[in-house]
Amino acid sequence: MDTEELFTDPRLTAMGLLLEAHAGLSAKLQPVLDENGVSSLDLNALMRLSRSPGQRLRLSDLAAQTSLSTSGITRVVDRLQRAGLVRRESFPGDRRSTYAVLTDEGADRLVQLLPDYLATIERWYTGLLTPEQLPAFLACLRVLRDSVHPEATAGHQD
Repeated sequence: MDTEELFTDPRLTAMGLLLEAHAGLSAKLQPVLDENGVSSLDLNALMRLSRSPGQRLRLSDLAAQTSLSTSGITRVVDRLQRAGLVRRESFPGDRRSTYAVLTDEGADRLVQLLPDYLATIERWYTGLLTPEQLPAFLACLRVLRDSVHPEATAGHQD
């Protein structure tokens, strides 16, 4: 492969476009997070809890789903617990595991911020795709996610 072919490789274009899209979308979503006093890590944890059975996950599963270390998810859960959005619970019969559980206040916070968050997603992301493109795009994202981050569904029960 010569230098020009190397520099114009479509794999570089694909990666560059993904990085640029992520950075741009993150910038568009940040004002919604700021208005609601949560970080993107906080929101990710809250949404994963809200979509889990019983609105609870073992801390180790939450760490795996969010790609955080055990200490990283502990800091996030500590912050969310201080804000009253999450509580910790032990699970009867499994004293080794601690669960993060979405509180009513945490669910209320999501109900408050998600309409603006979803409107921003619609404006700058999913709404730019046709109804025919979106399911195929989601399928492609799942293929990528499942390959590079199979733990993203840790603790999820089908």
